Amino acid sequence: MKRRVLLSLLILASVSLTALADGPKIKVACVGDSITAGAGVKDAKNRYPAQLGDLLGDGYDVKNYGNSGSTMLDDGDKPYKKQKSFTDAVNFAADIVVIKLGTNDSKPKNWPNKAGFAPSTKSLVEAFRKANPKAKIYLCYPVPVMGTGNYGINNPIVHDEIIPLIKQTAAELKLPIIDLYAALDGHAEFFPDNVHPNDDGATLIAKAVFAAVRKK
Repeated sequence: MKRRVLLSLLILASVSLTALADGPKIKVACVGDSITAGAGVKDAKNRYPAQLGDLLGDGYDVKNYGNSGSTMLDDGDKPYKKQKSFTDAVNFAADIVVIKLGTNDSKPKNWPNKAGFAPSTKSLVEAFRKANPKAKIYLCYPVPVMGTGNYGINNPIVHDEIIPLIKQTAAELKLPIIDLYAALDGHAEFFPDNVHPNDDGATLIAKAVFAAVRKK
């Protein structure tokens, strides 16, 4: 009898541990443009969201909602909020949202609409807050542009205008910032086309995001 009781207790303990291990994971949405999507990265497993998932471990469910060419600007040539990636990201109702947009906004045809950058950022954040009021949302500074990029993407606008606007908006919304500009500054060797980080650059992004998320 005692052996049966002991066996039953062991089975119950095993079931309980399994239930804990299989409990709900912390959902992480990586929102962004082609840099998040993985352009410039040769191996899909080295895209920054994939590397972030490896760093965070089994307790996290990390999804890549990057959309190439997307802008933060609602008046840009390809607004993120008009893409399916945005709808999918909102429906995911993530616990953690990492927003990395702004690079494509520096294009000459987009930046004349810069007055809409902060309002566009605020409405994007509000959409994720509405989906999950408890979500922790991070705004990222764009990575550096190493020289002249395609379509007129350029570092002076990214560094001197877009980053200050993100900083100001984050302060107003009381959101943490992940400084990806500093994380990759000085690493031109990781930018084969001057805009998109390669596998090594994606590693630096993943590590910077991981450090911020784990810091809480």
